[in-house]
Amino acid sequence: MANKTYSMEQTITTLLEEKKYPTLRDILITMNPVDIALLFAELPQEKLPLLFRLLPKEAAAETFVEMDEDSQQLLIQGFSDNELKDVISELYVDDAVDLVEEMPANVVQRILRQADPETRTMINEILKYPEDSAGSIMTTEYVNLRPSMTVDDAIKHIRRNGVDKETINTCYVTDKNRKLIGIISLRTLLINDESEDIQDLMEENVISAQTLDDQENVTKLFKKYDLNALPVVDNENRLVGIITVDDAIDVMQEETTEDMEIMAGMLPSEKPYLRTGIFETWRNRIPWLMLLMISATFTGQIIASFENALATQVALTAYIPMLMDTGGNCGSQASVTVIRGLSLNEINYADTLKVLWKEIRVALLCGVTLAITNFAKLLVFDHIGIMVAAVVCLTMLCTVLCAKIIGCLLPILCKRLGFDPAVMSSPFITTIVDALSLLIYFNIATALLNL
Repeated sequence: MANKTYSMEQTITTLLEEKKYPTLRDILITMNPVDIALLFAELPQEKLPLLFRLLPKEAAAETFVEMDEDSQQLLIQGFSDNELKDVISELYVDDAVDLVEEMPANVVQRILRQADPETRTMINEILKYPEDSAGSIMTTEYVNLRPSMTVDDAIKHIRRNGVDKETINTCYVTDKNRKLIGIISLRTLLINDESEDIQDLMEENVISAQTLDDQENVTKLFKKYDLNALPVVDNENRLVGIITVDDAIDVMQEETTEDMEIMAGMLPSEKPYLRTGIFETWRNRIPWLMLLMISATFTGQIIASFENALATQVALTAYIPMLMDTGGNCGSQASVTVIRGLSLNEINYADTLKVLWKEIRVALLCGVTLAITNFAKLLVFDHIGIMVAAVVCLTMLCTVLCAKIIGCLLPILCKRLGFDPAVMSSPFITTIVDALSLLIYFNIATALLNL
C-alpha cells in the first residue's frame, strides 16, 4: 500500500507540473475519498487548493471530511464564499459540527455564515450538548416515519427525503409528538406487501441512548447489540437524533488512545504524534513525570532510613532492584487486567471481593513459584547464606501478594469515586509497590537477621 501511494504521489506531482488537469481529474474521481485524503496529506500544501477544485462537489465534501485539521483550515482560508458554501452544504450535520469544534474562532464564524439557516440551526443545537455526551456526536439527519403509513407511503417518503440523510437502512417511527415508538429496516419495507401498515411491521422494543449519556457508554451499546445506528432521545423519549456506527468507531478510537496515554503516564493529546509540537508534548508529559519523581523520593527515604542494616548485610543491596521490578510488574499485570475489565463492563464495584479473592490466589501461586525458583538460584549460583536467601524469597512472596492486591483494588476504587481507572496505571502503581516492597524487605531482614 505504501509503494502504491508513493507511486500515485509521483504520478499526481508529474501531472501537476505538466498541467494535465483533465487527466488528474479522471484519476482522482476513481479513488476513494479516504485514499484521496491520504494522498493529499503527502503532497505539498500549496498544491491542495488546485487539486481539491478538480474534484466533483460530492467527492470534494467526502474527501474534505477525511482530511486532517491543518489541511482543512488551509483549504477554508483559500476558498471563496461560494466554494465554502458548496462544501458545507454537502456535509452531514455531525461532520459539520466536528469541523466547527476543531477550527479557530475566525474560521468558525466564516463557516457558519456560509451555512444555510437550517444547517446552522442544527449545528448550534448539537453544540449545546456537553462534550463527550451522546448529543454531541449525534446527527439530526435521519428518516422519520409515522405508524399510520403504509409500506408504499414509507418507500415514497424515503425516496423524497432520504437522499440527504445519514442512513436510510434503519428508519425511525415516531408519533405526532416526535416520541420514538419503533424502528423498521429498509429490508423489512422491501420484502413486505405495499399495503401493510408500518405499525404492524415495526419493532417496538427499541434500544436507545439519552442525549446526556456518556459517549463511551453509548459506544458499548453498538458492540453489545451489534448496531449500525442508535437513536438518541431526550428525557421525554422524543427522538432528537441518531448516532451511526462510523461515529461510534471514532469515539472508541479516541477513548482507547486516551486510556493508553493515561496508562503511560501522559496527559491525553487530541492531535496525531507527528502534528503535536515539541512544547505541547512536553506539557502533556511533564506533570506526570514530576508527580512520579516526587513520589519516588519516598523510596530513597526508605533506603536511607535502613542504611545501618545495609551496611551490616551488604548482600541485601544487590537484590533491591529485582524485588522492586518484580513487584511493579505484578502490580501492572493486575491493574491492566482490571482496567480492561472495567472498560468492557465485565467488572463492577459489586465484584470487588470476587476480584480480590481471585488475585490473592493468583498472587500466592505466582509468589511461591518465583520464591522457590529464586531460592534455588541464590543458593546454587549466587552462593549466599540460607538466611539471606530466605529473607529475599519471603520478601518476594509478600511483595507479589501486596502488588496484586493493590493492582486490582486501586482501579476499582478509582472507578467508584468517578475517576478514570486508567489513572491507576503502571507508573503510578509501580511507584507505590516500590515503596512497599522496600518496607517489607527491610522489616523482614531486620527480624530474621537481627539487624
